[in-house]
Amino acid sequence: MKRFLKILVRIAILLLLVCTAIGATGCESEVKRANTQNTWSRIKQRKKVVIGIDETFVPFGYQNKKGKIVGYDVDLANAAFKTMGIKPDFQPIDWNMNTTELRNKTIDVIWNGFSITPQRKRVCAFSKPYVYGGYNIVTLRKNHINNIKDMNGKSLGVQGGSSDQQTLDQQPKILKDRIKNRKPILYGTYNDALSDLKSGRVDALLIDSANANYYISHESDPAEFKQFNSPFPAQYDAVGFRKGDVTLRKKVNQALIKLSKSGKLAKINKKWFGPKYNTNKLPLLIK
Repeated sequence: MKRFLKILVRIAILLLLVCTAIGATGCESEVKRANTQNTWSRIKQRKKVVIGIDETFVPFGYQNKKGKIVGYDVDLANAAFKTMGIKPDFQPIDWNMNTTELRNKTIDVIWNGFSITPQRKRVCAFSKPYVYGGYNIVTLRKNHINNIKDMNGKSLGVQGGSSDQQTLDQQPKILKDRIKNRKPILYGTYNDALSDLKSGRVDALLIDSANANYYISHESDPAEFKQFNSPFPAQYDAVGFRKGDVTLRKKVNQALIKLSKSGKLAKINKKWFGPKYNTNKLPLLIK
């Protein structure tokens, strides 16, 4: 009987190893296809491109009160693909799974405040950058947080899966090592994070400057908020592609340069970020 049980255990372990190997092979195949397949002919034929967005990511891509998806990146993507005769289909996704959705071909591109980071460069390709911004600490004036040193022992909130979180983790000595428990509170959306900030459940937030300015300006009492620049390096936003989609990437880069030269890009920037937005720092405009 004992011998029989040992045989069953060995068979079970063998089956588990086989299944694991098959799963790993399938995963490797998906990655290989994402890194080598060029899907432009398919996109061109159907005249539609599926764009992955976070539908709560104001002002880049979000649902307005009428349920329509609008935003800075929506305007820019529509303008870019219009030059190619391609219609964008904006698909809301779980932002924590953005590169997985891209690799699995659920979407064709990521175009929604998608910042260039070393981690993301390992799994996807980027267009030329079209948005420049820094990282700001956002808090309430009554919290008396005026600089990085004031964050010692304070709680900090960031959006999960965002470049804000990645930047915080990459350079812990700047801020992460200072905050309470050396661990940030993760939020699904900036709206949730701001709600907790106003209610006192978190002391401060790390948000990119474009979003920080937008959200604070749309609060009922912007004067109760305070924000200041953090020492983190500036970030650049770009369109994310599968590495195999070299043609699509080239077409989008050409469209962005065309929009830049025509003044359309500057017009969209002004609409969403105001006249003070500094476009001169964008490599896109000078290359």
